[in-house]
Amino acid sequence: MASVLSALITRGAGARDSRALSLALDNLGVDRDESVGSMHTRFWGATLARNLPAALEIYADILLRPHLPQEEIEAVKALAYQDLQGLEDEPRQKVLVELRRHHYPPPLGQDRRGTIQGIESLTAEDTRTHYRRLFQPRGTILSVAGNIEWESLRDQVERLFGAWEGGPEPDLRLGAQPSKRAHIAKDTTQTQIALAYPSVPIGDHEYYAALGAVNVLSGGMSARLFTEVREKRGLCYAVWASYQTFKDRASILCYAGTTNERAQETLDVTVGELKRLQEGVEPEEVERVQAGLKSSLIMQQESTSARAGSLSSDWYYLGRVRTFDEIQTAVNELTPTSIVEYLHHYPVGNFTVVTLGPKELEFKE
Repeated sequence: MASVLSALITRGAGARDSRALSLALDNLGVDRDESVGSMHTRFWGATLARNLPAALEIYADILLRPHLPQEEIEAVKALAYQDLQGLEDEPRQKVLVELRRHHYPPPLGQDRRGTIQGIESLTAEDTRTHYRRLFQPRGTILSVAGNIEWESLRDQVERLFGAWEGGPEPDLRLGAQPSKRAHIAKDTTQTQIALAYPSVPIGDHEYYAALGAVNVLSGGMSARLFTEVREKRGLCYAVWASYQTFKDRASILCYAGTTNERAQETLDVTVGELKRLQEGVEPEEVERVQAGLKSSLIMQQESTSARAGSLSSDWYYLGRVRTFDEIQTAVNELTPTSIVEYLHHYPVGNFTVVTLGPKELEFKE
């Protein structure tokens, strides 16, 4: 529903029909995108600073006065079908979608693409109902970064959005925990392996240690997973781990793509490396992690797009904006001891395991 609405909502708003709306944004040079995540619909745009006021006027129409035209719903649904069907040609994405579906209770693990049955049943009125229920000022975050004049921006936002009203913020009710094991049988020459296990959410006092741990595993070509699983043993063509957070929970997600013949060994060695991490971390590994995190932080400061994203992310998760110095200090304070202490407090385990390929693999905790 949210994905279809995100595509439909820009097909006419305010006094402009779909074509006029696109032309108005194009004339302002707005590079833009609409997307749906687990918790939010996201509107992103980048343009020259002098065009910001005019662009905000248009986005106010999109958010507050969308047409959601009946005649466009079938075309939008057709695009949603294609997006969903394209997943079958992307086994890596397919296994990661299923990993999240099995690791998190619904609706947290649901994929933005939805299902064939869900898309088929959608009507334009359904999207209007969804819009009226969820598009409201409570929970909406506006983040702007760049060469802005704060007072005039604040006044314009007050004028455009000050009268926006809405009902209470909807409750998020979680369903039952799905099965933590799944295999997708597919006659392929490669096997896709995906694993997940719990971590600490952003805001937790051990958050940076958790970030350090995952970057020891997967922070470049000298990281442990790449070195031990791919380089030394030649088991797979791709292997990595990443961190994913919600407000109240977080996880480490891992992926490996390999041949069918070496799939079982790849799974076993990967899990072994994940568990071995709590035995100790070397000082040079921490130095590499710190250099990588600082480099990302500096690059983020230099990109207004990335900065706007981090501002809104901080505000959602923490209710405040972290400073550059705060983050840099936390990264500088990482040590082998702090990372290992986190791993002893939250040992690697309680795995969710999803595989895709011709043969199901054996797994023991």
